[in-house]
Amino acid sequence: MANSAASSDGILSSSAVMAAGTIVSRLSGFVRGALLVAVLGSGLHADIFNLANTLPNMLYILLAGGVFNAVLVPQVVRAMRNDADGGAAYINRIVTLAAIFLTIVTILLVVAAPLVMRIYLGQAWYEPRLAEQRESAIAFARYCLPQVFFYGMFVLVGQVLNARKRFGPMMWAPIANNILSVLVIVAYLVAYGRVDSDSNAPFTSTQEALLGIGSTLGIAVQLLILLPYLRSSGVFYRPRFDFRNTGLGQTLRLGMWTVFFVLVNQVALAVVYRIAGTGATQDRSGTGLTVYQNVYILMQVPHSVITVSLATAMATLLSTYAAAKQGKELAESMTSTTRLAAALVIPVYALVVIVAGPISHVVYGFQKDTEAWRNFVPTMALFPFALMCFTFHYLMLRGFYAIERNKLVFWVQCLIASVNIVAAIALTRNIDPRDTAPHLVLAYGASYLVGASVSAWLLRRHIPGFTIGWSFAARLVVSIAGAAAIGWLTLLGLQHTWGEQSIPLALASGTITALAFGVTYLGLARLMGVKETNEVLTLVQSRLRRAS
Repeated sequence: MANSAASSDGILSSSAVMAAGTIVSRLSGFVRGALLVAVLGSGLHADIFNLANTLPNMLYILLAGGVFNAVLVPQVVRAMRNDADGGAAYINRIVTLAAIFLTIVTILLVVAAPLVMRIYLGQAWYEPRLAEQRESAIAFARYCLPQVFFYGMFVLVGQVLNARKRFGPMMWAPIANNILSVLVIVAYLVAYGRVDSDSNAPFTSTQEALLGIGSTLGIAVQLLILLPYLRSSGVFYRPRFDFRNTGLGQTLRLGMWTVFFVLVNQVALAVVYRIAGTGATQDRSGTGLTVYQNVYILMQVPHSVITVSLATAMATLLSTYAAAKQGKELAESMTSTTRLAAALVIPVYALVVIVAGPISHVVYGFQKDTEAWRNFVPTMALFPFALMCFTFHYLMLRGFYAIERNKLVFWVQCLIASVNIVAAIALTRNIDPRDTAPHLVLAYGASYLVGASVSAWLLRRHIPGFTIGWSFAARLVVSIAGAAAIGWLTLLGLQHTWGEQSIPLALASGTITALAFGVTYLGLARLMGVKETNEVLTLVQSRLRRAS
């Protein structure tokens, strides 16, 4: 187990660097998201911009993101290991090919913006009463779709850096995007003021240009920040167009299954977004895309800070073990990282369920309608269960990609997407528009509960020795349950003492509850022998001692 301990320490150390960058990035993203809701509200008016601004990332993932995220790191690691030039020619070719592809695709998407938006806008958007709002959404799409190129190149350059074990820059660069976005939103607030949460008004052309161009500039800046780090890591890019018989065929063959995987996932996402878009169009008090999307982004913070950091650090190590056919070390690394993620992320999600009300009040309570934050609470309370399932499935995928079982991943994703679509349609039929977002969360959770269960079963068959362990699971559950009981009682006591709460009191309630929960969990985890939590505490203490 010496190898396992060493790999766990290495993964944890690398993850700490990425987590630090992700925390700062997400905090700045918090400011951006909360400010956007405060300015645009959480109804149809906000949905117009949010759908168009989300679309480029969705399309990038559909067209190239799966290949860049899942396939590229293992292939670059193999090229660095096996090629005489340390993978330099391979990297030059893949960057050149990606730049050509993304440029052509981005131009086509901008030209076809009305057709693209038709896929994601439900039938209600094409009613005469929403004609101006639909045109406003299309105008935003034209300004935002160039982000596809910048998203693609950012992830490609970032994954090359990750393969060379330079994990920090990709996690820190989005901070610049968030800062620029905040400045743009502040400029919008100064120029136009806040709108009512239930406003259905379209945007003017100058408002569209300010928000749309500002959003695209932010994505461009975060790409530009990575380029100096690429050179300092030893990658000196030179365009190469000799693509034939150079090893790219294996990358593209593996990538095809990943493209199919993403396609299926995006079909499900398009269905969900179409349904989400109907909530605010049917009723001014309905919960739609803005509520669903903002809570999803907020709930992704523990996943991004903990799981993505661990998985990114783990991907290079798993690929190395798989390439060297070290099956025992591969299984041990998967097991230790999965347990570590569980010991860190599940308690956070359990805490969010308890403090869903205070979080919603603090983050979304600055809207012109001071009570509109309550629309976020049910969605906030349900999403943690769904994302716990997603977290485990996400980690399982890292193992499949390392052993190049991309085809199998595609079939699992087909199952997940099918469950999501069927459940989303069934759970949102003839419901109150206010329940649209929470019911979509239930559908999302059901799909990834199935996906995580099937993925874990299949991975144990392909990587013998991988296991989470019933003993570990029982000790973790007891620790979290005890902390949840203390946290819940603490919150009830504070609410009883303070009564109707303002934003400062909600912040105080959430903070005190989180402290009570955290101290109790750490104590119980130590008592129950959850060593993964102790490893993190040891790392934090050692870094604090170094800093002092």
